[in-house]
Amino acid sequence: MDAIQQHMLDTYRAARLAEPAPPPPGRHDRSVLRDLYRHWLTHPPTRRSGKPGHSGIPGCSGGSGGSSTPSPSGMHSSPSGV
Repeated sequence: MDAIQQHMLDTYRAARLAEPAPPPPGRHDRSVLRDLYRHWLTHPPTRRSGKPGHSGIPGCSGGSGGSSTPSPSGMHSSPSGV
């Protein structure tokens, strides 16, 4: 069910129950986006760690794709073992 169908169902239900109709979908989108943009301007995103490629989230690899434990030769082993 998409947003228009849900709105039609909610409008029908509100009419049957003698309640006010809900606002149409997307009515407040512009103000929400404006508020998000203002928040982004006043609170710019920052890195959690100074290391490039590291997300700062525990347990999340930084894009190396392999194991974080070095092999005996000091190189990362590939998942296929080649």
